[in-house]
Amino acid sequence: MSAVKQACFEALEVGQSYTAVNVVSREDVVKFSEVTGDVNPLHLDEAYARNSIFGECIAHGMISACYISAIFGTRFPGAGSIFLSQSLKFIAPVTIGATVQSTVTITGLNKKRNLVTLDCVSKVGDKVVLGGEARLMVPNRQTNDGQTNDGQTD
Repeated sequence: MSAVKQACFEALEVGQSYTAVNVVSREDVVKFSEVTGDVNPLHLDEAYARNSIFGECIAHGMISACYISAIFGTRFPGAGSIFLSQSLKFIAPVTIGATVQSTVTITGLNKKRNLVTLDCVSKVGDKVVLGGEARLMVPNRQTNDGQTNDGQTD
């Protein structure tokens, strides 16, 4: 696991993006089912899933959404970011063993409120499997004396 990056609103610009790559394992799907209680047989039972429209087990859609959440909280913008909202559209299923490439791109900045709007896209190969938009609140850079760069004390 890589180190967590500290978020800083002043370092952000419209157009910046970050991409993470994750492989969906059967173990991850089982753990996600255990944590959430979503034990839909489409995710866990090969025989059941084989007779579904998908023909095989698929990952929970929210697993792909959680990959995006992990980007926000640990890499871009990073620690200290507050996840305010996200719209999601699940476009195609993600199968067990698939490699999911999640990309977030800044589309808007509200400097008065430290709000960041980001486009979110997840792909398996060239196929988009998830799309949406997220809004975050991101902290200002802090100086060593506990004040933000605008002179305000936290």
